[in-house]
Amino acid sequence: MVTLPFQGHINPMLRFAKRLVSKGLHVTLATTEVARQTFSNGQSTTMIDTNQNGVAQGPKIQLEFFSDDLDLDLDRNKHLDLMLQSLPLSGSKNLSNLITNLGSKGQTFSCIIHQIFVPWVADVAADRGIPCAMLCIQGSSLFSIYHRYNNEFETFPSFDNPNSALELPGLPLLEVKDLPTFILPSSPPHFKKLLSESIQSLEKVNWVLVNSFYELEADAVKSMALFKPVLPIGPLVPSPLIGKEEGVTDSLDMWNSDDSCLEWLDKKPPSSVVYLAFGSITVLAKKQIENIAMALRESKRPFLWVVKSLGKDGENKDGLPLEFLEETNGTGLVVSWCNQAKVLMHPALACFVSHCGWNSILEAVAAGVPVIAFPEWTDQPTNAKLVVDAFKTGVRMRTEEDRVVTKEEVVRCIFEVTEGPRAREIKERAAELKEAARKAVGDGGSSDRNVDYFISQFTEQPSQNTITSDK
Repeated sequence: MVTLPFQGHINPMLRFAKRLVSKGLHVTLATTEVARQTFSNGQSTTMIDTNQNGVAQGPKIQLEFFSDDLDLDLDRNKHLDLMLQSLPLSGSKNLSNLITNLGSKGQTFSCIIHQIFVPWVADVAADRGIPCAMLCIQGSSLFSIYHRYNNEFETFPSFDNPNSALELPGLPLLEVKDLPTFILPSSPPHFKKLLSESIQSLEKVNWVLVNSFYELEADAVKSMALFKPVLPIGPLVPSPLIGKEEGVTDSLDMWNSDDSCLEWLDKKPPSSVVYLAFGSITVLAKKQIENIAMALRESKRPFLWVVKSLGKDGENKDGLPLEFLEETNGTGLVVSWCNQAKVLMHPALACFVSHCGWNSILEAVAAGVPVIAFPEWTDQPTNAKLVVDAFKTGVRMRTEEDRVVTKEEVVRCIFEVTEGPRAREIKERAAELKEAARKAVGDGGSSDRNVDYFISQFTEQPSQNTITSDK
């Protein structure tokens, strides 16, 4: 398995690796060298079971690293374009050398799985004659949009008109504001190039796996059957969220989680707390932070807010008005990071104000928590549309012309999902999808059958399982 070295990319791969290991396979997970230190310092090293020679024993997850030929001190988040430019050449060479070196130690590979944003891995697999699968770490709907756009199977609207609408098979009606930003003219060239290369690489890919489950995106899955069939094998979320024993960890946390928030939540009434977290990359404007703060104060609900710029002393919450912190002391809690899965599972939670990254949406689905969508870029606008119109598990904040959400709009959304006329309906729908997610990954569930089918395609004794349809 090969992935980029970012938490939101590594974690779904780790979780799928764990699923494959539970089926008796041995998995080698490879990412770039810059991630080595993070793994070395983190709890994820407990996944590795090796002998004195460093070779994993039995069906385990083995971690390996290859260079992207860039300085290890370079911030890949800030200079993503440099990494994406370097990887197709340097990554291909260094990954191929890694495979050769592992082969000299007696390891052979029956399949290579790469996530969608390292499409050059398909060339490495083809050169070595190894069957290849692509894992889309976003949903089936996103893959459908990307595939149809890049292959010009559909006529996409004029992006200059924000009111233009697009009707695609298996998806709700999409306006320009609902489309993934990678396909918009404003998207940086390196993102558009990466997306195009990812779709072009499908010619060398045997299977497309998606981090979703059939019952969540049935129409989108069926719409791809004649083009490039997809196999939903998710949700790839932390094990406790889907009712499984965690065993060895299946999450890498690149930030220090603060579990004291769980003790704070223990003291709050059931379904009372508003949880706000906007991912590891999104940075809110000062005006937006102030509007959210005023709304939380006015709503008079307990809240847990993850603010990444929290000062090291735990007191200097950069960007948060001091009077807000004083007035909400005891009612609210602001932390720099937390264990999101544990927070979402807590009975005190009422709703999740989210940037709508796919990992966060799947975790909310698996936990049965209503969502207030506040998308920014990449797949987030489309995910927000799905939450409201397809999954029906939340509401979406409406922005002003300056792309800032007003205090009144935040208050409206909190009321709508907690006390409004549709609050009960939203909560019941969230509970239904929670149960469906657990069934999908359980023994004989739709995703479990798809995993078995996938494995049967490259092992010596194929099973009789077939791709999951609506049966």
